[in-house]
Amino acid sequence: MAKDYRFQPKGLRSNLGWYDRGYLPHFDGGAVSQFFTFRLFDSLPKSVLALWRDETSSQGEEGKIRFRKNVERYLDLGHGSCFLRDPRIAEMAQDSLPFNHDKKYKLHAWVIMPNHIHFLATPFEDVDLREIAHSLKSYIAHEANKLLNRTGQFWQHEPFDRYLRNRKHFVSVIEYIENNPVKAGLCNRAAGWRYSSAFSKAAHGEWQ
Repeated sequence: MAKDYRFQPKGLRSNLGWYDRGYLPHFDGGAVSQFFTFRLFDSLPKSVLALWRDETSSQGEEGKIRFRKNVERYLDLGHGSCFLRDPRIAEMAQDSLPFNHDKKYKLHAWVIMPNHIHFLATPFEDVDLREIAHSLKSYIAHEANKLLNRTGQFWQHEPFDRYLRNRKHFVSVIEYIENNPVKAGLCNRAAGWRYSSAFSKAAHGEWQ
């Protein structure tokens, strides 16, 4: 029977586990589905992020949820340069996500928002989160800066990543990703946002 790469049971261990790149905690658990968020460099000030983290760090799981919701609400307001609103850049970014599908990870859902990208993927064994995040962010930044005729920082240095606990969590994350443009007031229905897995499914059938 083929291995189900969509999620693994909570508590799966890997050689990496929890690690910190200096600002945000990350969990690399091998072939565990992960919810990634890449943010443009000016989409969310570090001072705001630090304030929220200080306010919620002592509140346990409830604090983590509050922190996440604060970030999601702020990003959906569309602050910053919103380079991903440019159709050329949104199309390029969207096309980059499936490139390593079935090579380094299974891609399950995505959305390109004006100032951030959400996607859900399951890394294959021996492919760590840093490799996935670095390769995608580097490629998109390089191509976007060429299109914009600019240089300099494109992304916030650290992405957000969150591992999925079970099938219910997996389904809810897909729903969140695909409905993000509706929640942000960019369209009336998920399939109406061109730069998303919801649109791709509606136009071409199931993504997988």
